[in-house]
Amino acid sequence: MTHEKLRIAVVGAGYWGPNLARNFSTSPDWDLVAICDLDRDRAERVANQVGQVPVVTSLDELLSSDDLDAIAIATPARTHYPIAMQALAAGKHVVVEKPLADSTSNGQAMVLEAATRGLILMADHTYCYTPAVLKIRELIAAGDLGEILFIDSVRINLGLIQPDVDVFWDLAPHDLSILDFVLPGGLRPTAVAAQGADPLGAGRSCIGYLTLPLESGAIAHIHVNWLSPTKIRQMVIGGTKRTLVWDDLNPQQRLSVYDRGVDLGKQSAGRTDRRDANISYRLGDTWSPALPEREALSTMAAEFAASIRSGQPSRTDGEAGLRVLSVLEAASRSLADSGSAVPPTQGDRQMETAR
Repeated sequence: MTHEKLRIAVVGAGYWGPNLARNFSTSPDWDLVAICDLDRDRAERVANQVGQVPVVTSLDELLSSDDLDAIAIATPARTHYPIAMQALAAGKHVVVEKPLADSTSNGQAMVLEAATRGLILMADHTYCYTPAVLKIRELIAAGDLGEILFIDSVRINLGLIQPDVDVFWDLAPHDLSILDFVLPGGLRPTAVAAQGADPLGAGRSCIGYLTLPLESGAIAHIHVNWLSPTKIRQMVIGGTKRTLVWDDLNPQQRLSVYDRGVDLGKQSAGRTDRRDANISYRLGDTWSPALPEREALSTMAAEFAASIRSGQPSRTDGEAGLRVLSVLEAASRSLADSGSAVPPTQGDRQMETAR
């Protein structure tokens, strides 16, 4: 592929579609050529905000165009699978907002269809393209935190209770995609345990806690909540060398790295049990990495274009989306089984075996 601009349409002009349209319209890699939505008035409002691009209400009409390289899907999760499959069958590259699909089986079908046709399927795991999360990934990969021991994530606010999904499927994909992005080898928990509560009688969990033991022996915990009067977006990642705190609502100091922790000294002669080790506490410096200011969606748009041009998967490809889906489905099974720990559906590993 040359470096001429690629042509993309945004499908869905609701909550997320305008953000995608704005970033694709200003990207040096893309020409935004259409906004597609069943509601013409809503689509026209978005189109007018980004230079009065054409409006289409028929997906069939949109995908029949030979002058279209890709689509960005920003519609309800239950529609991701049929829209993506139709677009892939029409030879278009696809980026899909989170979650990739409404089930692991549908996500697998999307990944296989894209691979069969030699097309790029990308999950719009937007947080993975923020400067803060890119820096976290860099620090972990460089070994600056040491061996990861625990991850504690909180994503709570007074939010809109969704009519079709619970709080896990609404908010947890953000945290799960971040963990999949920053952990070496991706997110591969050995089990998933979910506890949820519905104190309002909404018919679905409005408050939730996820516990994920990881293959390395570390443990991750995620708290999501629609009912909190305060908004918190915070993640703590503890390692054997240092601990990192990410506060996404603190623009002056989003990341803090603490050279503090617990050190296990040498065991007594002839003993190998860590319980016999001498314990000491390390109290070192705290520092905050400098971060560039740029919009995550603009970086995502550039990554999508680069992936299409190179033919290489993006860092948040369809298989990353499958790993997140496998945890969400396991969380639903755990909730149905009174919070018991259940194994995740290893969708991405099944895909690797199939290939």
